[in-house]
Amino acid sequence: MSALEPVIGLEVHAQLSTATKIFSGSSAAFGAPPNTQTDPVCLGLPGALPVVNVKAVEFAMRLGLALGCEIRESNVFARKHYFYPDVPKNYQISQFDQPICRGGEVPIVVDGKPSTVALERIHLEEDAGKSLHDQTQGQTTLVDLNRAGVPLVEIVSQPVLRSVEEAGAYLTALRRLVRYLDICDGNMEEGSLRCDANVSVREVGVSTLGTKVEIKNMNSIRGVMAALVHEIERQKKAVADGERIRQETRLWDPDRNTTRVMRSKEEASDYRYFPDPDLPPVLIDEAWLERVRMALPELPAARAGRLVREFGVSADDAAQLSQSRAHADYFEQVVASVGKVERAGKLVSNWMVGEVARVLNERDGEIDSLGVSASGLAELIQLVVDGTVSSSLAKEVFEKMTQGGGSAAEIVERDGLRQISDVGEIDAQVRQILDSHPQQVQTYLDGKESVAAFFVGQLMKLTRGQANPKLANDIVRKALEERRG
Repeated sequence: MSALEPVIGLEVHAQLSTATKIFSGSSAAFGAPPNTQTDPVCLGLPGALPVVNVKAVEFAMRLGLALGCEIRESNVFARKHYFYPDVPKNYQISQFDQPICRGGEVPIVVDGKPSTVALERIHLEEDAGKSLHDQTQGQTTLVDLNRAGVPLVEIVSQPVLRSVEEAGAYLTALRRLVRYLDICDGNMEEGSLRCDANVSVREVGVSTLGTKVEIKNMNSIRGVMAALVHEIERQKKAVADGERIRQETRLWDPDRNTTRVMRSKEEASDYRYFPDPDLPPVLIDEAWLERVRMALPELPAARAGRLVREFGVSADDAAQLSQSRAHADYFEQVVASVGKVERAGKLVSNWMVGEVARVLNERDGEIDSLGVSASGLAELIQLVVDGTVSSSLAKEVFEKMTQGGGSAAEIVERDGLRQISDVGEIDAQVRQILDSHPQQVQTYLDGKESVAAFFVGQLMKLTRGQANPKLANDIVRKALEERRG
């Protein structure tokens, strides 16, 4: 048998950050007590009529424009019928053959190589409620309808992804974009960004698609990638063993690192789509579209390119710095606050991709959780530039700043972390160290000059890292050479 390749298509649901639901006035906020954010429309009560949330439509337009989609002048809401306890109406209001956006593409970078992922469509729909199976020791299922009616856009890629790495880059790019556009917070753990994956395998060089399997229940980009790795291997093994791949929906079980069958996969005809008779078509004229277009912010790829051009940072650093608008704003604010320092952009970038990123990763947080203002970080960087504190001790100062220990200057003075740049003081300590290590001095004099690093290390230990590193090296070398006689 020829080698097999995966074919992956992703369906991403992004919860729109509107104050109210897509067809009613109930709050769409996350975290309220169960069933406290409902109304006759999202409960499906007789006689309740939906009214479209204009802000949700504009958010979808914003996303479509950012991805180069065709924004349709007329788009229609349809009823998608299925019968689950968390869908009170027994149908979901969605879009079918006349979605708000068609086409478009998502730019991605994998292993330093840029490419694009083609989109099939973007459409608007309402979310379902949530079934809770683990609240009563398995005796019954509870339903929370707070989420019912929350506005979603579903972003459907074409089946053009060929690797797990491409899928991860695609999801990362989408998450970054919806946050930049301020239409979704991108929080996968809270369910505001969710992904279903369609996976099949086929022989390399064959154009016909294999039988696809849908995977659900993945709540992180890492989880999606792990599920894809497992499912691709499962299908390859099944084909190698002569088994027939069944079209079905499977659930990802992260605890067991496996997928399991949920149900057979439905086709569009199973949902009995038809236009919702209570909702007229949404008509988008050029004037409305232009207003939305003019309100678009600078997009991630454009901003990353500008950071490279204006601040001299690397492309990789620029991508990390522009991971969110708030993150990129913080970087630019620090640079502006640092002032006229040589290569200020690169200097600040090193802190952002180094110590700042480390703290945020440890906290699994965003830039607003750092606990250090842009002007505060700029103050610390200026103390390093003017020699008040060494680069190594600055990291200790920064750590204390993130824990609420005060400003950089306050911490340096209070904790005695000011860099020692007094030549006489350092010279006296160096001579004391040389006198205490005659054997190592002789080793240096015998030609092994790398031993000088040992003495610098001893000096740094004696001064608790406060000795000026350049002065320390120069004075150690000078003192050793003087002993040659």
